[in-house]
Amino acid sequence: MLNWDDPFSTATTKPTSKPAPATEPQTLAESYAQSSVLRGMSFDDTGVALPEATEVTETSKTDAVADESAAYQTAEVDSLAPVKASDKRVINGEADINQLAPFKYPWAWEYFLNANKNHWTPLDINMAQDVQDYQHNLSDTEKHVYENVLGYLTTSDILAMRNIGLAVMEKMTAPELQIYQARQVYEEALHTWTYQHCIETIGLDQGEIYNRYRVVPAIHGKIKLTNRRLDSVLRSDMDLRKPDNLHEFVMAYIFFAAIFEGCWFYNGFTPIFSLQRRGLMKGTAEQLQYIMRDEVLHASFGIRVVKQIMLENNIRLDPKAIRAMWDETEAAEKAYAHYILKDPILGYTAEDHIEQFRFIANRRARQLGFEEPYPGAQNRTPWLDEQANLRKEKNFFETRVTEYQTGGALDWG
Repeated sequence: MLNWDDPFSTATTKPTSKPAPATEPQTLAESYAQSSVLRGMSFDDTGVALPEATEVTETSKTDAVADESAAYQTAEVDSLAPVKASDKRVINGEADINQLAPFKYPWAWEYFLNANKNHWTPLDINMAQDVQDYQHNLSDTEKHVYENVLGYLTTSDILAMRNIGLAVMEKMTAPELQIYQARQVYEEALHTWTYQHCIETIGLDQGEIYNRYRVVPAIHGKIKLTNRRLDSVLRSDMDLRKPDNLHEFVMAYIFFAAIFEGCWFYNGFTPIFSLQRRGLMKGTAEQLQYIMRDEVLHASFGIRVVKQIMLENNIRLDPKAIRAMWDETEAAEKAYAHYILKDPILGYTAEDHIEQFRFIANRRARQLGFEEPYPGAQNRTPWLDEQANLRKEKNFFETRVTEYQTGGALDWG
């Protein structure tokens, strides 16, 4: 006997509330046939329901599509009011993040357009002479400088890529900002490819170069400081409506844009450029010139964004906290300079590097509207700015022409 509360049960008793069928069913299928609930369905001999045959015509399919289309046309929308530029904010905005225009920050779109004029790849640049220079023309001291600059840069650009992609970009609520930062993420990946291309072309031990940030204290110190400053904002759930979180984010962004990219990267290529000025490692230096052009835009954009955040949210930073940031970054840069340039190379010393860091730090502080941290710092390498602005004339038979409209067409602002 079946339990009618569960037709698939094999129970042998049935509730007295159900009338006994006129004829005792012999099979499960016969039992189903006597059920008013299941009557009209077809079953096989084991009691499994057979699918009903349903005729689907072209007309019925067309009608279904039309009904679905009509439903979308009449669907309720969140708001019929258009997005206004005034509704946008850099962070904590309420406007539709998926609608690019109208722009509230047209300068951000200009950064994106400008960045695309500096398009290049490391394969565009002839590195043959660099191989010859490294093997036969560089002193051991110069090789030490070259290798350790690459050892620092390889890790730094990966760190920069992660910071923009994970800590900064997702927190922007104006798409014109996000679009430039998407380009920036790509450029950081391109820079990492460039260092890898140099390391591989020269024939250096890749594992040993990439591991230097772990085993060389002076390189590790800069990376450790960067991680400490940036790790706290690498959280997707960071609520920037909370004042403490917002303050922490702004301080991290200042470090990243003004110091990490604006000072350490900008000044970090100088030892290689000093070799280039003597006719050595010119291919690597040309690679770094393109990277430097990117980094100039990165720092300038980041500084402008952080100033806009401070303006929109009426943020006032503690001067002592800013001073402490400069002091610890200068200490890390001193240790790095004294390691990579423990023996000076012709035309460049550790003291030149440190003083140039201070000079560039003053520039970034002025751009932020802060007090100069190192009043009176001297410009030890006045030729450095030329590396980002120089429009080079190339011999077509010596190197691939990569300028087309790139460097000379850029507006560095």
